[in-house]
Amino acid sequence: MADRKRVLFLCVHNSVRSILAEHLVNHFRGDRFVASSAGLESTGVNPHTRRVLEEIGIDTAAARSKRVDEFRGAEFDLVVTVCGPSEGECPAWFGKAKQAHLPFEDPGRAPGSEAELLARFRATRDEIRATVLTFLDDLWK
Repeated sequence: MADRKRVLFLCVHNSVRSILAEHLVNHFRGDRFVASSAGLESTGVNPHTRRVLEEIGIDTAAARSKRVDEFRGAEFDLVVTVCGPSEGECPAWFGKAKQAHLPFEDPGRAPGSEAELLARFRATRDEIRATVLTFLDDLWK
């Protein structure tokens, strides 16, 4: 347990992408990584985020939106920003951790019917799962 890498996912609101990344990593790679997430703002976990995680068997009861300030002084092996290219400023991390940027568009900002929104959230979940897990696996083989 002590040799697991600590990873922090950062985004603007900590409601969709960073939460997805945190829970996907902890669920699928929890034997090797301990993931957390935070944002510039804490706006609450988007209900669609919870739904698409629960659809693949991930419990979201403990999921909560957190501000990056909660992690001041914490040490991480890697900090990953997940803000999309159409957004403004991503949170900055000034610690000693390795840093990476893996941009994903925010499905929570898209208009559409409930079915269209869920399809976007599922696509983002699947993209984050494939991209982030492969990135971590490749970084620490």
